[in-house]
Formats: sequence, structure tokens, C-alpha cells
Amino acid sequence: MVRDAVRKLLMTPVFEELNKRSLLGRIIRCYPEMESLLTGETSEKQESLIVSWESLEKRKNEYEELINKTIPENVKEISVARSYGDLRENFEYKAAKDMQRVLMRRKSEMEHQLSHARGTNFENPDLTMVSIGTVVTVRNLESGANVVYTILGAWDSEPEKHLISYLTAIGQALLGRRTGEQIDLPTEHGTDKVEIISIEAWKKA
Repeated sequence: MVRDAVRKLLMTPVFEELNKRSLLGRIIRCYPEMESLLTGETSEKQESLIVSWESLEKRKNEYEELINKTIPENVKEISVARSYGDLRENFEYKAAKDMQRVLMRRKSEMEHQLSHARGTNFENPDLTMVSIGTVVTVRNLESGANVVYTILGAWDSEPEKHLISYLTAIGQALLGRRTGEQIDLPTEHGTDKVEIISIEAWKKA
């Protein structure tokens, strides 16, 4: 139950990123086993992350802003809050220090991700099966409706357009499947029985 709640919090657009990380930090203090969901690290050596060049550049820019702007601003906030006096009753100081822990964790997480990221433009995907860089059409065997999914890199995601990361539950369920196969596809409400109708190469608009 806690794991599901953490996954939903990670995905929700309701909270600002830093507030989200702060909430997750508090959860991890109570449930240390949830840390792998926040850091993206596991006990096993993480494999390379396949990412689009655009998302890689964006993540690098986010890292630079974190290092050159957000963290230095937090350091100033800690210094100012410390000047207010008694640290035991100093809410501003405690809040700034909590944020510092969140930012340092975020810094470590981003460095880990960037060190494993491998940029690509998704050219020449294997079309004999669902692979990264393919557009997959599936048919819901109950409703008969067709849905088209585009499987791209680890940091590519536009759910409203059914453009998804290969690391998502749907992406993982589709990878390696062939035309004509019937599979159980995970959804928000459970699973749908679908058949893979076609597999095509993704082309950048």
C-alpha cells in the first residue's frame, strides 16, 4: 500500500517537484525500504538508460540549474535562518536544512541518472517485435477499440498522446512482443486484454 502511494506521489502533477521530494523524504524516514523508488537505485547495478537527445539535454539543464542556482540559494537561506538565533526553535532553519537534504538527494539522483544515460535518435528500430523507437497499435479484445502507443526513451513521456517511456509498466509489457500476440496490458483500472495489430518505426514530427 505504501509503495503504491509513493508511486502515485512520484507521478502526480499536483505538487511542485521540490515539495514532492520533501514529502517523499519524510515518507522514507518512516519507511526506509521505499528509498529505491525515490533514488531510482537498486541493489543491482543499474543498466544504461536509453534516452532521447532532447530529454538528455533538458535533464542536463535541470542539473545545471540545481547546481548553479537552487542549491546556492538554499545555502544562503540556511545562513540567514541561522542568524535568527536558537536553532532548536528555529523553524526557518529546520525547513532550510530539510530542503538541503532533498536537494542533495536530488543532486545525487541526477548525477547517477546522467552517468547511465545514453542518447539516441531511435533510428532503425527492430520491427520484428516491439522495441524502443516503435509505434505500436493494439486492439482491445473486449471493446474492439484500437490504441496507438509510441515507445521512446526513459525520460520521454506524453501520456495524453500515448507517448510513453519504455520503462513504464505499459512499455515493459509491450517490449519484445510480436504482431498477432495477445497480452494483458496494465491500465489504471487493472488490465486489458489486447492484441498487437502493427509495429512501425517512429518518425520525429
